[in-house]
Amino acid sequence: MSENSTKDQESKQANIFKKDGRLKNAFYEPELARLQTELVKLQYWIKQQGLKVLVIFEGRGSAGKGGVIKRITERTSPRIVRVAALPKPTDREQTQWYFQRYVTHLPADGEMVLFDRSWYNRSNVEYVMGFATERQVQEFLRSCPQFERMLVRSGIILLKYWFSVSYEEQGKRFKSRNAEPIKRWKLSDMDLEEHRLYTHYSKAKDMTFEHTDIKQAPWYVVPSDDKRLARLNCIQHILDQIPYDDVTPEMQEIPEKEELAYIRPPMDEQTFVPNRFGKGSAHWYEG
Repeated sequence: MSENSTKDQESKQANIFKKDGRLKNAFYEPELARLQTELVKLQYWIKQQGLKVLVIFEGRGSAGKGGVIKRITERTSPRIVRVAALPKPTDREQTQWYFQRYVTHLPADGEMVLFDRSWYNRSNVEYVMGFATERQVQEFLRSCPQFERMLVRSGIILLKYWFSVSYEEQGKRFKSRNAEPIKRWKLSDMDLEEHRLYTHYSKAKDMTFEHTDIKQAPWYVVPSDDKRLARLNCIQHILDQIPYDDVTPEMQEIPEKEELAYIRPPMDEQTFVPNRFGKGSAHWYEG
């Protein structure tokens, strides 16, 4: 690389990143807006082509899975792009075939489903916390690659992302949640135990990757100590994995109101929410 090219790259880096190495908001916001526009184009393409897209988000607590899911769904239609975040299995579900409760949430034609955690609970949280037996974990590790190959053969586009956060950064995020009452609900006993067992989770992740990082559905690791950078990198990667054309509908002509004989009921016959924040009134209301 020439000296001029090196200087140009350093100048670009200085415009994008802060002194602490994290992404500047001045770059992040417009870039996120651009990517969200592309996600809207992608959703139209998925709907038109009848694609079935499944995106799995896994990783440690506070690693940023929820943040990237929120940005993906912020501008897209919930009828096309939906989130599956399953609660703790019921007593009945615990007696089913392990993958059974996840199957009902798989995408149909024209859908993209985002799994906020998935069947990989078995080889991570359940394994480390002792919620699954050794036999159950080993059976999962044998069955999972076969299950995912079947999904891919059926026509599902399967993408798997592992959000990786350092022990130090995870600790900072947990402390931040703990310090703010409105965020404290995001800090559970399980999160605290996960932080204590950080190395145990590392070993579980390595074991999971060893058995399930398959050619048909590889794992993509997203370093996420910088959450903003992680969001941009992950969304751009998703867009890169699914070739799409811009099939955004043309602008529609907004029709005029059809006139008919109508008398509005007296205003005092209806109960309105009190207007506590402005000087406006309900005189515009037409029923």
